[in-house]
Amino acid sequence: MSWLETLNALGVQVDELGNCQVSAAESRDAAVTVTPLTHLGLFSVTGPDAEKFLQGQLSCDVQQLSAGKSLLGSHCNIKGSMISLSRLMPVENGFWLRTERPILDTAMANLKKYMIFSKAESHNRSDEIVGLGISGAQADRALLAEGFTLPAETGEFAVYGSGLLIRVPGERFELWLPVEQAETLLSGLLKEATLADTNSWKLQDIRSGIPSLDSATLETFIPQMTNLQVFDGVSFSKGCYTGQEVITRLQHRGKLNRPMYRLAFSADQTPPPGTAINTPERAGVGTVVSAAMTSEQQGELLAVILKTSFDDTETALTLEGGDQPLQRLTLPYELDPELFERPQRL
Repeated sequence: MSWLETLNALGVQVDELGNCQVSAAESRDAAVTVTPLTHLGLFSVTGPDAEKFLQGQLSCDVQQLSAGKSLLGSHCNIKGSMISLSRLMPVENGFWLRTERPILDTAMANLKKYMIFSKAESHNRSDEIVGLGISGAQADRALLAEGFTLPAETGEFAVYGSGLLIRVPGERFELWLPVEQAETLLSGLLKEATLADTNSWKLQDIRSGIPSLDSATLETFIPQMTNLQVFDGVSFSKGCYTGQEVITRLQHRGKLNRPMYRLAFSADQTPPPGTAINTPERAGVGTVVSAAMTSEQQGELLAVILKTSFDDTETALTLEGGDQPLQRLTLPYELDPELFERPQRL
């Protein structure tokens, strides 16, 4: 039985974009939930030069992964704009990179352009390695009951069989492991946990202020515009990588005019990534990064927005095609104020 067939048997339906829906009772307040991370895919970069290659391409410090870390990292073009955003995990002979399923093929292809002179290779592993998101106040206890060793700090990982368990922000874990192990584990977890859908997981990402990329937002944002540095997704000391000159110049000598913010919206449907945000006086002051529903007509989103427009609370922010004002919300972290105080020199 394939992974999708296993999920279908549990009442989980997966659409063409990989988003899953669960035909089960409301799980938002459950003590433990398990979300099949079908909206995410995974590819490998392996070989003798895998670490050296990725260190020269991605924005994060890949060497930190050998110290038990799992990091977000972006691959950028020469102008510093992100062409992929992945979570990196160290495995035997290389790394797993998990990313949004709609951009996985593009992410792989862009890395392979630079791989030709390295002793490294890349393969799509999405049919072999699958993800489960475990969250809730009792998530630790549920995983301990299944024999897991828990990573102590956010961003750290622990090995589980042939897979990896990563503690991520918001009382949550990402677990990536072979399909056969996932099928066995899922039956055990569901004795205490409740299945949850993709929307629920994305909502928790939004409330944790974690960025993502979509096909509509490729080559749109410099990493700091999505607050990626908060998660050690950008290194300013490791040396050269593609796009590093622009990214470092912004950090040390520039001024960040458009960071990422969290807002609430009223709408019948989830606004897709790339949707413009306007004010009455000016169109395109912002761009939706990701969004999720909290009820039938309410939701939350992350968006990169002109700071002066967000700070002007007397001015309404609205989604393109809508007229309901967005409500400004807080993020669970603070950005370095110096990013907004330096004169613009870019």
